[in-house]
Amino acid sequence: MEGNRCHVVVVGGGIAGLAAAWYLRQGDEEIRVTVLDGARRIGGKLHASEVAGIPVDAGAEAMLARRPEGKELARMVGLGDELSDPGTTQAAVLSRGALRPMPRGQVLGVPSDLGALARSGILSPGGLVRVPLDQILPATLVTTDVSVAAYIRARMGEEVVERLVEPMLGGVYAGRADRLSLEATMPRIAAAARSERSLLTAARQIAAEPAKEAGPVFTTLRRGMGSLPEAVAAASGAEIRTGVTVRELARTETGWRLVTGSVPDPEIVEADAVILAVPAPAASRLLAGEVPGAASELARIEYASMAIVTLAYPRRAFPEPPTGSGYLVPPVEGRPVKAATFSSVKWPHLAEADPDLIVLRCSIGRLGEEALLQRADAELVELAAAEMAEVMGVRGAPVDSRVTRWGGSLPQYDVGHLDRVARVRSAVAGQPGLAVCGAAYDGVGIPACVSTARTAAARILDHLGPTGEWQGRNGLLTKG
Repeated sequence: MEGNRCHVVVVGGGIAGLAAAWYLRQGDEEIRVTVLDGARRIGGKLHASEVAGIPVDAGAEAMLARRPEGKELARMVGLGDELSDPGTTQAAVLSRGALRPMPRGQVLGVPSDLGALARSGILSPGGLVRVPLDQILPATLVTTDVSVAAYIRARMGEEVVERLVEPMLGGVYAGRADRLSLEATMPRIAAAARSERSLLTAARQIAAEPAKEAGPVFTTLRRGMGSLPEAVAAASGAEIRTGVTVRELARTETGWRLVTGSVPDPEIVEADAVILAVPAPAASRLLAGEVPGAASELARIEYASMAIVTLAYPRRAFPEPPTGSGYLVPPVEGRPVKAATFSSVKWPHLAEADPDLIVLRCSIGRLGEEALLQRADAELVELAAAEMAEVMGVRGAPVDSRVTRWGGSLPQYDVGHLDRVARVRSAVAGQPGLAVCGAAYDGVGIPACVSTARTAAARILDHLGPTGEWQGRNGLLTKG
């Protein structure tokens, strides 16, 4: 406590930590907020840099537009005019040696339109015949959390898992469908599995539901999603300290003590409250002494690594310029590249920046493919360029390239994840003035991370404030 001002320390300067700082100041402008991050820059997995003179995201390139938290935060921090919709979202799947259109009506890879599925050619004739058997097979009882693969395989067969669901989830989590939780990664499908006998019927019902908000599913910022962290940090008015690693967290009589700096030369930071907005392994280490129950659960959350190779080609290098947003690659194809995004096609503002260039991104690496990611940058560029030459017929070398490695960046929502998160939150709830947020809990996308930040900030404000309950309203926190 400094005078009458409470001091809150947010550990972690990714979008969750920065959003938490912003929400804290919205709730009480008198609160002193300090954000500590061990990296040299803020933003975590949101970062943009130039490729061939064009600002291109090196991490997450978009956020869900039909979930409001991300867009609202962008608007509140002055980036509303920067929001940009995609020019196309028509994606393909590289299956059985050819690019094939993603069938309409699919729900995270689960087909709902048999005609569209047949026309896509993604499945073999045998795999296609297996899908409608879902409608006559006995019910698959789902009373507890199961893996995505186990349930969908039982209903629609192996090929739907291998060639549709795996590449969809691989793009989000870089994980494996036989480990990922149905409840955590496909909540709508999981809910249907408890009440509907047919998965195909359930998928049709979900696909037919009107969107809560009209317009594209995704949106981005014209200067890249990497421009969001700086704007949120500036709007928060928080003290931002980078290059500061928090090594210890301990409760005191009046709040919390954080130990930063080196072992020979430690720095003590006192706080009335703390929000941990760091990945699960780091949160586990910090909570081990005071909240061992939460620490042990967080330690069980595994993370996958990946790399994004960004290439810029002259438009003339393509025999035919791509017209879709990109394509996904099922693991069963055995290729190093798991997805390709034609950024200059997907985002019109990138094409406007240089109409003679096509900028694209290749994602490399899934859970268990660490050996692949240990290759040198030049080798990863060669793999991506070879992929473009083989699949798209690109001629010549790229005029510029960038390799961005995201080591241990994507939390795996394995079977039992939601129960694990509930146990973490229950343990943390017993510690006044402590909250957690970030991608390890309720979703890896930007809106989900922002939502956890708002919840964490509200918890801290409740602890510090004399009366009342804090509520989110239009992206703000207000006293009820």
